[in-house]
Parts: sequence; C-alpha cells; structure tokens
Amino acid sequence: MITGASSGIGRGLTLEAAARGAQVLATARNEERLHEVVEEARAAGGTIESVLGDVTEAIDRDRIVQFAEQNFGGLDLLVNNAGIGATGHFQYAGPERLRKIMEVNFFGPCELTRLAIPLLKEGNDPAIVMINSVAGRRAIPSRSEYSASKFALMGFTEALRAEMAKDDVEVLAVSPGLTESNFEQNMLENSARHSLHAQRSMSSGEAAKLIWNAIENRRKESTLTLRGKMLVTVSRFLPRFVDRKMAQFVRKLYQNEGVAKQS
Repeated sequence: MITGASSGIGRGLTLEAAARGAQVLATARNEERLHEVVEEARAAGGTIESVLGDVTEAIDRDRIVQFAEQNFGGLDLLVNNAGIGATGHFQYAGPERLRKIMEVNFFGPCELTRLAIPLLKEGNDPAIVMINSVAGRRAIPSRSEYSASKFALMGFTEALRAEMAKDDVEVLAVSPGLTESNFEQNMLENSARHSLHAQRSMSSGEAAKLIWNAIENRRKESTLTLRGKMLVTVSRFLPRFVDRKMAQFVRKLYQNEGVAKQS
C-alpha cells in the first residue's frame, strides 16, 4: 500500500513497485492523476489497484485498509508517503496552516499505521516505511511547520520500531533531500522569492529506485541526495555553523516577506 501515489516520489514508488512484481494498492486524493498512474503501471504489466482517499479522513483510512484486506487478502508493506508543505515565516501564517500540515504529515500516517498493523502482523516479511525528509533531521527555516511534522514522524518511527520488533514487523525511515516533484506546486503557501527547483538534484524516479533498494535491504534509516547527507552530517558535528548558514539563507530567500505582510 502506497499513499500519496499520484505524483512525485509516490508516483515513482508506485511504478517501481509494480515493475518489481509487487501487487500494489495505490491511494491518493487526486482521482485523475491516480488513474494515470494506474494505467501506466498496468500498461507495463504491473498488478495494481487503487482507492481514492484522504489519509486525514478516518472514513477514508478505514476504507483503504478494508480494501487491502478484502481484495489482496492482507498487507505486507505500508509506505506512508503522502505529504504536504508550505513556506514562509511562522509568525505570518495562521494556525490553520500548522494544523493542516500536521494532519497530513503526522496524524494521518500514524492513524493509517494503527489500522494497518493487524494486517501487517499476519503479512509476509512485513514492513512499515515512513517517507520522511531531510527536514526531519535538520529543521529548515521558513518551513517550520513542515520540519516539525517530519521531526514528529521520525520520533514516532523510532518508537514504533522498538514496539513492533516483537511482532517481526520492520519499521523503516527514508529521508529524501530536494527531489524533483510537484511539491512546490502543491504547497499550501509559498512566499519564497526564488524557487528551489534548480537545487533539486534527484528525480523522483531515481529516488524511488533508491527507496525500494533500502526497503528490500531493510535499512532502518536512509538519507537521499548528496546535499541531504551533507546537511545532516555537518549539522551533527557543526550545529552553530549550520545555524549561521540557515539564517543567511532565510534572509536572502524571504527578505521581503515581513515588509509585505506588515504593509
């Protein structure tokens, strides 16, 4: 089961899973794009079904898990990929932005996981995969709510990993860096002066292949892209240096935001 399967990394994961011979259940909110992914996977010979659904809605989560049980007979792998973000200073945003991001990036995956655990415990070499972010390892300024949601997801992942060990259910975390996707277009808000698209050094297809390799090798934690790995490593050993660089980054990228908001 793959959430957020209609675009970006989720789309890449879905097509890669089907190509590797998995029976895939793809779910997303965008019906048209989800249909396109399913058709592409089937055209390539993949076995795939889809369920339209929003991970933030309890009724949708129930329906998705029930579909897996009724149509696939169970579940071996849950990939929590659905996510959303926003850019801009925290002080100028409303509380609804924080709540929406936490609902999609944290509460939704946690509650879907809760429903899926009974099926996974009966699965074949079962695993839960959280598609996290480098922002869940080192917070990114002006993406404070997004970073917070991903830090929360990482904490949940580490705790759940220990809890599920007795049931032989692996719990893995993958933290992509800047990856080519529709992420910026799908943001709730984007007040950056310049797009970061040019810095996205990895395609969603490349990311999907690396993620599936990590899953097949049962790597507990993986970080993708060279910049992502460098950021996490340098932050660990030189946190003050990274703090200064982050402050310079946010002043440059969002230097007019406060003026615009106050006027």
